[in-house]
Amino acid sequence: MGHGMGQGGKTAWWRDVSVSAVVAGFVAVLVGYTSSVAIVFQAAQALGATTAQTVSWMWALGLAMGISCIGLSLRYRLPVLTAWCTPGAALLAATQGVSLPEATGAFVVCALLIITSGATGLFERVMDKLPMAVAAALLAGVLTRFGLDAVLSVRTSPVLVVAMLAAFLAGRRWWPRYAVPGVLVAGIAVAAAQGRVALGGVDWSWAAPVWVTPQFSVSSVVGVALPLFIVTMASQNLPGVAAQRAAGYAIPVSPVTTATGLVTLVLAPFGAFAINLAAITAAICMSPEAHADPAKRYTAPVVAGIFYTLLGLAGGAVVGLLAAFPKELVAAVAGLALLGTIAGGLAQALAEPRHRDAAALTFLVTLSGVSVAGIGAAFWGVVAGVVTLAVQNWRK
Repeated sequence: MGHGMGQGGKTAWWRDVSVSAVVAGFVAVLVGYTSSVAIVFQAAQALGATTAQTVSWMWALGLAMGISCIGLSLRYRLPVLTAWCTPGAALLAATQGVSLPEATGAFVVCALLIITSGATGLFERVMDKLPMAVAAALLAGVLTRFGLDAVLSVRTSPVLVVAMLAAFLAGRRWWPRYAVPGVLVAGIAVAAAQGRVALGGVDWSWAAPVWVTPQFSVSSVVGVALPLFIVTMASQNLPGVAAQRAAGYAIPVSPVTTATGLVTLVLAPFGAFAINLAAITAAICMSPEAHADPAKRYTAPVVAGIFYTLLGLAGGAVVGLLAAFPKELVAAVAGLALLGTIAGGLAQALAEPRHRDAAALTFLVTLSGVSVAGIGAAFWGVVAGVVTLAVQNWRK
């Protein structure tokens, strides 16, 4: 446990950075945006946001993630990657009859709840009770979906995906440090050769923030703010901390959670609905592929933070640029980049025979993607695992 606790900041971070860390940061941002930016747009539209307000959302979210990634990773010299709350965006996209000012008020309330759960240490106490086997199985379950998507994309784009797999296998064999960059380059080359990289629809203008004055109502607090808070903590921050611990990083949970709440609070009127710890994309930045030295992997989220900030400032261009890549390319890059982490999570989850049933159930429920009462599978996976452990250890 506890890789690289060097908070002294002896060297400048750019001395610690490597090509593989830059690529890991880029891939994390690419995967994060492409896998869920459409849901954020749906959420903004469902709440009646104009085009200018939607671009403002991209600006606010990009800046919020950029500031928190760079600030927290440099502060602790540990890999801290943040993200917008994708299940939260899905929840907002399904919301009806709530105006944008009311929703903005709900974002503010959600941010205050996140700050409270961090500042009081309540969330950290809950996380400390979570057995390692369940945490590792949760991580594997969340990530395996991306591995499956990579394999399934062979059906719609066999040449592209097989070429990327070949690049991955060759890379792992001869230049392991640069296997994932090789996959990305191979994918872009093949997609371009197939005429599938469409840069025509990209709008290259800078984004402008648009202020929305929050309005507070009981219905939006109960109907939007509370569910958004629960989903952010249970479906995002919980696997986010699990991912960090599974990778062996003892990152201080309470101050980091509080910081994500503060960033959300400040940028909520511009469209930052909820910022949380990343799990899937964080796994890319915490893997050996990101940097050979675990103590220097914090540089990957710093690079990701720079990309996030640039994407936020170029909010309008982001959409067109991400739409320019075939979706199979993104799926294959994500799946192959996470392969090692999925295997590691499963190995760790099933290592202890006493915990195997709980770990297997956690993994399966999380992987199923089942959602109950608007709360995602990650939370229910943990519930299944904890209940199983409780029943099996009842006699004690």
